[in-house]
Amino acid sequence: MSSKNPGSPKPDQTRAEPDRTRAVEAALARLDLPGKVALLGGTDMWSVDPAAARTQAGFGRLVFSDGPAGVRGEDWSPEDPSVALPSPTALGATWDTGAARCAGRLLAQEARGKGAHVVLAPTINLHRTPYGGRHFEAYSEDPELTGVLGAALVAGVQEGGVGATPKHYVANDAETDRYTVDVRADGRTLRELYLAPFERVVRTARPWALMAAYNSVNGVTMSEHDVLVGGVLRGEWGFDGALVSDWTGARSTVGCALGGLDLAMPGPDTVYGEHLVAAVREGKVAEETVDALARRVLLLAARVGVLGDLPPAVPAEALPAPLDGPATVRDLAARSFVLLRNQDGALPLAAGTAGAPDAATEAPPARRIAVSGLHASVPRFGGGGSSQVFPARVSAPLDALRAALGDGAELTYEPGPDPRSRLGPATRADGFRLTAVLHGLDDAELARADQQDGSVRWMGGLPGGASFSDLGRVELTGAFTPAWSGTHRLAVSGVGHFRLEAGERVLYDGELQPESEDPAAAFLNPPQRVFLLDAEAGASVPVRLVHSVSSNGVGGLFGLISFALGYGAPAVPEDELIDRAVREAAAADTALVFVGTTDESESEGVDRDTLALPGRQDDLVARVAEANPRTVVVVNAGAPVLMPWRHDVAAVLLCWFPGQAGGDALADVLLGAAEPGGRLPTTWPDAEDDLPVRQVVPGPDGQLPYAEGPWIGYRAWRRAEGPQPAYWFGHGLGYTTWEYESLNITGRTPAPGDDPYEPVAEVVVRVRNSGPRAGREVVQLYLGSDGPDRRLAAFAVVQAAPGASADARLTVPLRAVQSWDDTTSAWRAHPGPATFAVGRSAADIRLTAELELAVEG
Repeated sequence: MSSKNPGSPKPDQTRAEPDRTRAVEAALARLDLPGKVALLGGTDMWSVDPAAARTQAGFGRLVFSDGPAGVRGEDWSPEDPSVALPSPTALGATWDTGAARCAGRLLAQEARGKGAHVVLAPTINLHRTPYGGRHFEAYSEDPELTGVLGAALVAGVQEGGVGATPKHYVANDAETDRYTVDVRADGRTLRELYLAPFERVVRTARPWALMAAYNSVNGVTMSEHDVLVGGVLRGEWGFDGALVSDWTGARSTVGCALGGLDLAMPGPDTVYGEHLVAAVREGKVAEETVDALARRVLLLAARVGVLGDLPPAVPAEALPAPLDGPATVRDLAARSFVLLRNQDGALPLAAGTAGAPDAATEAPPARRIAVSGLHASVPRFGGGGSSQVFPARVSAPLDALRAALGDGAELTYEPGPDPRSRLGPATRADGFRLTAVLHGLDDAELARADQQDGSVRWMGGLPGGASFSDLGRVELTGAFTPAWSGTHRLAVSGVGHFRLEAGERVLYDGELQPESEDPAAAFLNPPQRVFLLDAEAGASVPVRLVHSVSSNGVGGLFGLISFALGYGAPAVPEDELIDRAVREAAAADTALVFVGTTDESESEGVDRDTLALPGRQDDLVARVAEANPRTVVVVNAGAPVLMPWRHDVAAVLLCWFPGQAGGDALADVLLGAAEPGGRLPTTWPDAEDDLPVRQVVPGPDGQLPYAEGPWIGYRAWRRAEGPQPAYWFGHGLGYTTWEYESLNITGRTPAPGDDPYEPVAEVVVRVRNSGPRAGREVVQLYLGSDGPDRRLAAFAVVQAAPGASADARLTVPLRAVQSWDDTTSAWRAHPGPATFAVGRSAADIRLTAELELAVEG
């Protein structure tokens, strides 16, 4: 994976644009008003396939798919597995454009395999505060890091012949009341922070589509925001792609049309269709406006190859070489892991074959390793919501460590207390064998499918080609054979009517109602009811969960089935579970404790109310650390968590949500076969009271003021002048050390009217690997004095052998030396000489220099 900038489309693609433009105009001319309007709304959950456009204009079926961390396709079912990539925060932690571009190519490859033409990714909103529940799906708190990586991923996706859809435009940085919240922000705050990553992506990577956010900005919903869409996005930045609503995010026929929303999803019922035809005929919307919207949808179809006989923007012979999905995500995960602490070389573990080249410099072999924590055996490989996919295989750290260690060490495992407040889906490992049986409205069987677990999720398609319109009920039926006797727990999760039977008993027969007004909450965070079942070990118990399907769909989304049968083993007192882990740790050479967040604490649709680890995980770590001074903690979370024990353990390794190969990648890093190459893309606090930006809940007027202005993340911490964070933006250790030897700057004078991403300075930083192992360094360049206005301007990844030097070459764009002036509504250059500060994090600066840059004021 290289780290080159994504750049612009290939020359042959650019030259083909006139041909596409002519084809689009010809297709548009063949459509009447209803035919053009039919292009502007979904035909079903994931596609645009209007009959008139197909017959009159050669418009093929245009298919979308969710895809921030994997392409689920139209079915979204365990029976149709997808490659699960590391979460976008993990990708952000690589600080590596080559890695982001490779991830984009893999997403495109997956999309082509599932028949999707457009992927709804990347998410380039910002980590305004760690309370945002969906931050695992976005890259960083910093607009520069977010924009550069987002542009690289878009380039990778579109090199693969698939359209990318950066989202959610704009200021969708929290989940509370996300459908109705009105974000209030001044011009400088919007321009320098929240619009900045979108500007870079649009100007440098030219995405073929973009998604409008649910929320409003300064009183106008983003699906109708002509100022930010027509004025900024299209007028200033030159975006020529299709603007797509977030699903169910289009609310007004006239407002959306005049606001520039090209495509209202999903279908078949949208604010367009017959409503827009009527608005045109009543003179509320000009037909030329409809033409402009339809033209952009046709252009998207032309680019992905579903408009007549026109070849796609990337023909088959120009596609990138195929990637090995599992191997690629394993490498991406290892590059993302951040080593936060490593006292006395606790990592890597020198056990068995690990770390052979540098064994003399590493810790003594760990002959007995005590592993504890549920996340070791049941890891979170991804966050909940639209980024969730079902991989064919998930490598658990416990299994991967056992396989990698072989006979090199003895490994014990204690799960400790379960941190989850809800029961997870029943699995085959729990003793369940389940089949989903679909019945029609006339009670006839439509189809059946074997289930990998107790979760039933279908979106857009049903097993056996069954139709949603014919579906009356779904039965999850099978048997439960417990491994031990006791009082077991069964749970029903979902919205609607359910009947749960176990053996001869009816455990539940009733309605479950959504606990939130968010339409997506019905499947993202559904209610759960728990029931007790006494069962004997080895005795099979028939189980049956029946769900009556609502004609309105789940949460008002027709074409979606989502519910689950949950399971919990007989409870063991939590103190006893911790005591078991402590006893094993006390007898071990090294203790590995796995902790992390849960589906309830980090998911789309809900913000966090605490940064503390759920359950009694802090107690587990503290007790194990008391028993064994060589305690290593692995944190499995997508966003910052509090670590009150961080000074009391030997090492802390952050693995994010690492994707399907996370366990294998962790074994590689823990045992020294790979280096933890990541750096923090977000500042981690030491205590919640220290946070400079906290508010995610709108006031009673529905407004969420971004009162902190342009100071979030590390800039807010510097401005607050209060307690220091636990770990600064950009922090990350490795298995070697680095010396920063020299800093050379060459300034350039941009021409009037230059693109804001044209360089004004070229910087070369020489670093030397002063440690005993080959390693990877992320060189970070900040501009500005040592205060809140100092901000990231460029970064680069270098690698070097022990004792060798490497040159990091960084390009500073014009935009990095400008600020937005609200009084003139224009960008202006910073006065005076620029201070260049190079280092290993926002707080660890190794070299500085000043240079007067010749830029226009």
